[in-house]
Amino acid sequence: MKTLMETIRYSIEETQEAATMLWKGGLVAIPTETVYGLTTNAKDGVAVQKIFDLKDRDYEKPIGVLVSGMEMVEQYCQNIPPVAYRLAEKYWPGPLTMVLEDKGVVPLMVTAETDTLGVRCPDHPLALEIIKKADFPLAATSANPSGKEPAKNAQEVFAYFDGEIEGVVDGGSSALGVASTVVDLTQEEPKVLREGGIPTEELLAFIREHQA
Repeated sequence: MKTLMETIRYSIEETQEAATMLWKGGLVAIPTETVYGLTTNAKDGVAVQKIFDLKDRDYEKPIGVLVSGMEMVEQYCQNIPPVAYRLAEKYWPGPLTMVLEDKGVVPLMVTAETDTLGVRCPDHPLALEIIKKADFPLAATSANPSGKEPAKNAQEVFAYFDGEIEGVVDGGSSALGVASTVVDLTQEEPKVLREGGIPTEELLAFIREHQA
């Protein structure tokens, strides 16, 4: 039986408190423009393990990380292609996850023991504020048990995880309600792995136009 705790509902003024909880290794659900994300400190292997256990998530599935921008990406990824910077200028903050070459800083569990890392800068003021105050990337996956619909507001997060996570930042409903588009930039030919908030054709056309 899972040990129940009090799940704190953080207001939009309590981003520092949420960041502190993440720093302590807690799990905090935060709003993004796509869906609510279940997040923790991406550098803390014990905390990341909690996400897998709570969601009953397959260990072979990597977890993406939320970042404040390309400066943070450079701390965790290497051999970043020039087109990644152009994509960031165009689509970040926004519903775009870029898969880049991992630098080996985050625990292997985050990358599912691969040599790549998915990074995204979310287009939500509360999410960005929390990442900047925490000053580390957030391991993030949709706030739902595996196989269930992603939570799009704080109430849905509580319905799934009340008493099982440390906190929920209540930022109202997510605007898009769909996941981010994921593009792999580690190969010579960029490949869209999942279509989401940005149409595949639009993204690939931009890449073709700006690829060095």
